[in-house]
Amino acid sequence: MKLFISCDSLARAVGADDLVEALLREAERRQVTLDIQRTSSRGLYWLEPLVEIDSEQGRLGFGPIDSRDAAGLLDALGAAGNEHPQALGLVEEMPYLKSQQRLLFARAGITRPTSLDDYRANGGFEGLAKAALMPTEQVVTEVLDSGLRGRGGAAFPAGIKWRTVREAQAAQKYIVCNADEGDSGTFADRMLMEGDPFLLIEGMLIAGLAVGASMGYIYVRSEYPDAIAALNEAIIIAREAGYLDSTGSGVAFDLEVRVGAGAYICGEETALLESLEGKRGIVRAKPPLPALEGLFGLPTLVHNVLTLASVPIIMARGAQYYRDFGMGRSLGTLPFQLAGNVRQGGLVERAFGLTLRELVEGYGGGTASGRPLKAAQVGGPLGAWVPPEHFDTPLDYEAFAAIGAMLGHGGVVVADDTLNLAGMARFAMQFCAEESCGKCTPCRIGSTRGIEVVDRIIASTDAGEREDHANLLRDLCDTMQYGSLCAMGGMTAYPVASALKHFPADFGLATQEAAQ
Repeated sequence: MKLFISCDSLARAVGADDLVEALLREAERRQVTLDIQRTSSRGLYWLEPLVEIDSEQGRLGFGPIDSRDAAGLLDALGAAGNEHPQALGLVEEMPYLKSQQRLLFARAGITRPTSLDDYRANGGFEGLAKAALMPTEQVVTEVLDSGLRGRGGAAFPAGIKWRTVREAQAAQKYIVCNADEGDSGTFADRMLMEGDPFLLIEGMLIAGLAVGASMGYIYVRSEYPDAIAALNEAIIIAREAGYLDSTGSGVAFDLEVRVGAGAYICGEETALLESLEGKRGIVRAKPPLPALEGLFGLPTLVHNVLTLASVPIIMARGAQYYRDFGMGRSLGTLPFQLAGNVRQGGLVERAFGLTLRELVEGYGGGTASGRPLKAAQVGGPLGAWVPPEHFDTPLDYEAFAAIGAMLGHGGVVVADDTLNLAGMARFAMQFCAEESCGKCTPCRIGSTRGIEVVDRIIASTDAGEREDHANLLRDLCDTMQYGSLCAMGGMTAYPVASALKHFPADFGLATQEAAQ
């Protein structure tokens, strides 16, 4: 009997390893042969540990399964599984999964993370094979024509970066993957690195081929030990298979994993480059741009995990195929990550254009507590708090910018009506104060003064005084947003200003303040 159980770190955290051991012990006791394949995760996190078994129609799922129910599960599997209380039916027919448009996560839950055979059997390295037969200029054009934008938050057109690095004149160029995924409620990078590391490797190989780079670095946060292990193992396998010696066009390319030391600011590309060089992670002034003077002062293509992982799909299926997903200037798909107070937390990969309500209420099923929705923070700890009246806004870069919010890395943290947004505004300022690199005054000093102003608003018993302090906080947000050197200080304004605007009562302010 063959079973499939995820080795994803979240699945392991909720008992997947214990379940595997319990099943093997029970099978041994029954003298039954059990083959348990450890795969990547489907991203159906509320159902983990999830167990799947092959059937004539497809994989049948059971979850969540407690290790104490190993005997009951084996009993049910012996009887075709229909009577088990946690039986889910055909996994790929579940509405949560079936309605998704998975490009990046097409192999999620299906393949073993570091099995090169599994990766190739499911479309792996097709994009690299096609790119190796094209002129490098055409590879760059394909990426440009696809409309792919950076998935790290800034949403800058990827093809323009590629063209700039390709045209730069230098004896050495670099590809750097920003895998320092530090935003609250985000886990897509981790899922992909743990579950499908060859996809990221393939994307970096194509990028190196296109821009003329011979060395790549994957900068991973130290809090992701399973991702680091999977990447290092996959790199060794790819090197032994010949992929990292040459891409087929005579251009040698190699990869190395570098581990960050826990600084949130190193998610900013120039601070990351400083860290890679062995220096303290401090933001660089721009210009010069990293595309021209990046790592060690040489032309460097910096992208995050999801951006680079999108490239093999574009090359394998063509720019037009990729452009057919999405809306306006937001093309392709984005893996949205549902977390917080939500019934069905997990990963939802859809084309841009679905609404926040479809995501939170349709996929997420509302709050886990059963209480009314109060807000969702979209885009990490420095993202805006979006109230339910804006939940019908399409998930699109421009549409969110129009309501004073951003999509960022696609993380969505859901909150019910018990959350106090004044406390969250204070947390945003405190977070910025603790994580600031300290280089610019608006971020370094503004965040500290912000904590003090929020405290005064909360402590004040005079309505007029609270309003004066609120106006001061708004001015401070403007200064930080437009005066900070990087997005660390600039984006701290988003959660604070949105909390003031949409939830004035939490600050003890008059409700008409919401109109300001």
